[in-house]
Amino acid sequence: MSNFFMQYGGILYLVQLFFAVVIGMYFWNLLRNQQSKKTVFVKESEKESNKLRQLRNIKLSEPLSSLTRPGSLNDVIGQGDGINIMRSALCGVNPQHIIVYGPPGVGKTAAARLVLEEAKQNPLSPFKENAKFIEVDATITRFDERNIADPLIGSVHDPIYQGAGSMGSAGIPQPKPGACTKAHGGILFIDEIGELHPMQLNKLLKVLEDRKVILESAYYNENDHNIPAHIHDIFTNGLPADFRLVGATTRMPEELPPALRSRCLEVFFKPLEKDDIRRIVGNAINKINFAIEDDAIEEITRYAGNGREAVNMVQLAAGIAQVENLNIITLAIVEKVLNNGRFVPRLDVRPREAPTVGVVNGLAVHGANVGTLLEVEAISIPVTAGTGKCTVTGVIEEEQVGGGERRYTRKSMAKGAAENVLTVLKGLYGANINDYDIHLNFPGGIPVDGPSAGVSMATAIFSCLKEKPIDNLVAMTGEVSVKGYVKPVGGVISKIEAARRVGLRQVFIPADNWLNMFESFEDIKITPVNELDEIFEQVFMD
Repeated sequence: MSNFFMQYGGILYLVQLFFAVVIGMYFWNLLRNQQSKKTVFVKESEKESNKLRQLRNIKLSEPLSSLTRPGSLNDVIGQGDGINIMRSALCGVNPQHIIVYGPPGVGKTAAARLVLEEAKQNPLSPFKENAKFIEVDATITRFDERNIADPLIGSVHDPIYQGAGSMGSAGIPQPKPGACTKAHGGILFIDEIGELHPMQLNKLLKVLEDRKVILESAYYNENDHNIPAHIHDIFTNGLPADFRLVGATTRMPEELPPALRSRCLEVFFKPLEKDDIRRIVGNAINKINFAIEDDAIEEITRYAGNGREAVNMVQLAAGIAQVENLNIITLAIVEKVLNNGRFVPRLDVRPREAPTVGVVNGLAVHGANVGTLLEVEAISIPVTAGTGKCTVTGVIEEEQVGGGERRYTRKSMAKGAAENVLTVLKGLYGANINDYDIHLNFPGGIPVDGPSAGVSMATAIFSCLKEKPIDNLVAMTGEVSVKGYVKPVGGVISKIEAARRVGLRQVFIPADNWLNMFESFEDIKITPVNELDEIFEQVFMD
């Protein structure tokens, strides 16, 4: 037996030694490969880091739009009333959610950011020094109906999805906070909030109510002890999301969901006036140390509809001047910019210089609650008795009504309103409508809300039938019923502001639209009326 072990023991030893060497070589080779991969990884990482540093060292000159960005609330031009409301809503003890309406390029984002900085300085404000301003653009905010990713509300990376990492390998769902949680303790600014997906909007409203984000996952088990305590806490109590919402939009108020509007204070930023554009152009010129001709400034103010457009025009004009080795921006250079950009002069309807038969100043609202003067003109042509007809031109034949999922198309109501007016004039004032061809026109191509132009149409037609000129410094708005009553309309404050801008002295509005604040207006008289008679008694010139 001992001879057997002595004979074969050496062989077994050699076999063991052989396998030990093979296994050793295997692990040594594996370790060397790992070290080699690690070396390659480090080299690649250093290479990419060097590239990134080189990219960061390359900087072009700062755009003029960035140089002219407001640094304080005093730099936000033309929005004094809107900023005061924002201050009242955000800088006090109990800040409110806000929706800011206004055309693009008037300072909505800058104002919201600067108001937060001012609120931080108030010791009574709940906003702390580290309060964040989180900005989200609703037009590009991704929404996945499978809840895989939601950068606004937050989502859960379940273990089955790629990139779940080591926790995913262990079967642990991983909550990922969205902008709502990142804005905790500060402001969540959502640009173009009206473009949010309806599902996201509903979730956002729930977050505003609960001030926390509740996340769910089919892979979460409250009895699973492998799940870390903080993830148990998140699924049980939610992610904190106590912030104040500031939503900006270029839409009309009625286009936003009522549920959102009911939770927010509404603030209106008005379109910039020519004087505001001049100040913005002056600031931009000072930033680039250029000179500019007065005629060039006037041409920019005639075309620029907002501050962003004005700054872009100045930057383009300055570039042309530099190429031509000039140190001043001339009118010719500005005209090149305007012609190349195909800019359209800003809408600037003015009243007639003298009272005119058949021409009345109406008032309309377009865009983001922007008021404008609306000229309504009428002419009556005698025809064979009983053969007269009424023609309405200058109105949009079809208009979209509502917003979001409730948008629908309807025929313009302007022609229907004109029929109501003709009925009133025929029945209450004895006008021989059928003896005339009546042509009503709305010059300028402005979208017309038919009912609210009722009193304007009635006054213009009555004027041409009776050949009485209409006071050119008076404007009016209101719906006319078939009984001759003046019914309430929307956008009255914006309409009155439009009348003030062009220097009118009196505006007739429906009595149901009257506000006590109108009594304090010193530069314009606001007259409430209940019936069409009250307008006819005051607007015609002897």
